[in-house]
Amino acid sequence: MAREQWKSEWGFLMAAVGSAIGLGNIWRFSYLAYEHGGGAFLIPYLVALFTAGIPLLILEYALGHERIGSAPLAYAKISRRWEWLGWWPVCFVLFGIMLYYSAVIAWCLDYFFYAFRLAWGDDPNTFFFKRFLQISASPAELGEVRTPILYGLVAVWGLSWWIVYRGVQRGIELANKILMPTLLLLTAILVFWSLTLDGATTGLKAYVTPDFTRLSDPKVWIDAYSQIFFTLSLGFGIMIAYASYLPDRADITGNALLTAFINCGYSLFAGIAVFAVLGFMATAEGKPLAEVVSKSIGLAFVAYPKAMSLMPGGNLFGAVFFLCLVVAGLSSAVSIIEAFVSAVVDKFGTARGPLVTGVCVLGFLGSIVFATRAGLLWLDIVDHFLTHYGLVLVGVLECVVIGWFFDLPMLRRHVNRISPIRLGKIWDLLIKGFVPLVLLVILAGDLYQDITQPYGGYSWTALILIGRDWLLINLALAVFLASRPWRTGNHRHPGRGLL
Repeated sequence: MAREQWKSEWGFLMAAVGSAIGLGNIWRFSYLAYEHGGGAFLIPYLVALFTAGIPLLILEYALGHERIGSAPLAYAKISRRWEWLGWWPVCFVLFGIMLYYSAVIAWCLDYFFYAFRLAWGDDPNTFFFKRFLQISASPAELGEVRTPILYGLVAVWGLSWWIVYRGVQRGIELANKILMPTLLLLTAILVFWSLTLDGATTGLKAYVTPDFTRLSDPKVWIDAYSQIFFTLSLGFGIMIAYASYLPDRADITGNALLTAFINCGYSLFAGIAVFAVLGFMATAEGKPLAEVVSKSIGLAFVAYPKAMSLMPGGNLFGAVFFLCLVVAGLSSAVSIIEAFVSAVVDKFGTARGPLVTGVCVLGFLGSIVFATRAGLLWLDIVDHFLTHYGLVLVGVLECVVIGWFFDLPMLRRHVNRISPIRLGKIWDLLIKGFVPLVLLVILAGDLYQDITQPYGGYSWTALILIGRDWLLINLALAVFLASRPWRTGNHRHPGRGLL
């Protein structure tokens, strides 16, 4: 069976951008910029983009395109002993990150409807944590399933199933050609609306005013590299799979640069709306800006709803904001499912339709734990282990395996043969040395912090059974899948660079 291809490189670019742009672009980047020196944070952020983000994105595009396969197939074509490294991320990203990510999208979908009547009232904090999530005292106390979140999960998994089921061209490419322009339009509405609010300039000043003294803090640089790594969907196995659907002649470096710049440009653009609204809120309540900024989830579900209750037309503003989050989340969710589906089809030749249906049903059932009263606590633990250890370790191994045990110059020649923007030997040095070193520093820092003090104040039992074991179970699944015989023979076909 011939491998599906994108209808156009524009379709591929929209899908790649759709995967990269997610919920974190809207709230995590803005918070990091505020916390780490405002405009000064752009310096380590851009350094990280050019020295790690773009080189690693080019590597994943090049690997998927040259080896013509999903992550497991691409690594199997390097050496069968590394096939597990392709399976591990697509397993824990689907059966981990996607499970809780779908729950967060479900929250956003619920809040989209809540926004029309400002259902959170005068106290969004109490509404979110006590009435909506009804958080239990510990991860061990699951409690009942929250019905509004369950209904949201049904919608999220149903929409994701429908898009992925239709295939690469008629599903993922077509959906992203609609979702990405829609997201940009909705974000533009938020930005220009927020700029009209009283006090918007207060927030913008905090957003763009550089505090260069913060650049001497190593944590600022570590957070910048971490944000770039996560925001570009690196280590997920997604970009490898997406690049494998490109035709023989494709602009690898050009597409990587466009993906990175559009993704990061969107983060900067969305940050304008975030901080203009926070400035309005600070002015309306007569508080310093620092007192209204909440980290991550609190920014979207507590601080922003409070601002919506204060502004004229806040219900419509809220609906647009949460619709933005739903669209951004959905485009990323689709890419996660496709990375796993592509891998299974490549190896076992499984019929796409029944496979997508089975995966989405299993995913929905697995995500129900995050709809319980302990859902946020489980989300926090699983997210910490999968993103801070799983993804970073995959990134390190990716650089080492491809940089030291594969013909990296051949991969560079392949990219240069088909791309107008040519790679130099500096790219080899970044992949073989600098990028894995940075990721190891991030990994070591997280490990040191977690050993000296249990993450989030959770018990060691919860951290081990929920966090560590979630990673290890998916590793065992990856090793099992890698040990199964190939039923398609795809692994015996040479890459494009060897044809």
